[in-house]
Amino acid sequence: MPNTQLQIQRLQYPAFNRILISYLLLVSVFLCLSFNSFAVTSVGDLKSQQKNEILFNIHAYYVEDLALQQSFESSQQFEALLAQLDPYSQYLDEHELEALFSSTNGRYTGLGIEVKQQQQKIVIVNTIKDSPAAIAGVQMNDVLLAVNQQTVAHKDINQVAQMIKASDTATVTLTVERGNSPQAIYFTLTRSEINLESVTSSLSEFGIGYLAINSFTNHTLHDVARQITILQSNYGAALTGLVIDLRDNPGGTLQSAVAISDLFLQSGTIVTTKGRFYDANKHFRAKKGDILNGAPIVVLINENSASAAEILAAALKDNHRATLIGSQSFGKGSVQSLIPLGNGNTALKLTTAKYFTPSGQSIDGIGVTPDVAINQSTLSQIDKVVIIKNKQGNDDQLWSRTDSADPLLLKAQQLLTMK
Repeated sequence: MPNTQLQIQRLQYPAFNRILISYLLLVSVFLCLSFNSFAVTSVGDLKSQQKNEILFNIHAYYVEDLALQQSFESSQQFEALLAQLDPYSQYLDEHELEALFSSTNGRYTGLGIEVKQQQQKIVIVNTIKDSPAAIAGVQMNDVLLAVNQQTVAHKDINQVAQMIKASDTATVTLTVERGNSPQAIYFTLTRSEINLESVTSSLSEFGIGYLAINSFTNHTLHDVARQITILQSNYGAALTGLVIDLRDNPGGTLQSAVAISDLFLQSGTIVTTKGRFYDANKHFRAKKGDILNGAPIVVLINENSASAAEILAAALKDNHRATLIGSQSFGKGSVQSLIPLGNGNTALKLTTAKYFTPSGQSIDGIGVTPDVAINQSTLSQIDKVVIIKNKQGNDDQLWSRTDSADPLLLKAQQLLTMK
């Protein structure tokens, strides 16, 4: 299997080496806190040496050349520096760093709930299969009222995530409101390690495969190839077409997005990255070999398709390999690098490059434009900082169950059967 690990580059510091790991977007609710939220709680705890190390890395590697002072006389000055950075740059403490590596390997320790903010309420939109929340009976559309008896009223998703994370014990009590039930429901959940299935699949009677990619982890390339092999085996022949569903996919590692794009391309540019330091400038090209042997592809995207999902969508679109259906994607066109600090127990997640589609366009703040625009308002509008969704497909039942209620999937099937 081609390299699916995070991109690792050696950086030469004045007196020591550091490892830089490039990726695109975290998918865990616990890790998507900006520098601004970090500054409120932890800046005062950092020592002068740590602050100077952070300053050095920002000077050397941040995507923009900021006018920064050389030292700090107060925490307020340091906070002002951090406030100049984009929201994807942040300091990671020991626990956040460990959780990051777990999430990029398709697992994390938590409760297994997926939430969105709707009309000032925190609504549960999904529970991860076999997670503590799913086993306990937490359901879609439950409204979260409290965490450990502390109300979540007037709090955003970041604050709620912090409340869950701040619990001193492995057990967390959630209070929810369900439908027209007159009484609140209490769930006492114990955090556990959850393995996230990044790819699910289904097969139609026409030999069209359906592939839902929910995130881009270190295992996603293997999972995509395995699911396509299973689909072809179940059909007994080469697939007549493939639907790749990237809706509500918040992204993942750069390496995974590039490798998966390469599965379907015979040649051409996949993506380029540009930054201030030498190793941030990369040009990724496709190698010969198409896993589908030219069978047509339709890609589904929406406003919550971000980062690595946008790289795959744009690579297939610009190389005329797929038709994109849906709505304008999120528009996260930057690459973050993970730079270990001190003895390596903490790290700086820093935006070090912008990426550009094969046509040379930056989609940052703009998104990828679909070929066929369909706005499906019935889809869940999931916030970018939620735990990744884990929609489960079950052989060809997915098609018969959803195509009549899913205009994007129905349109994709129509396009593929017409080819």
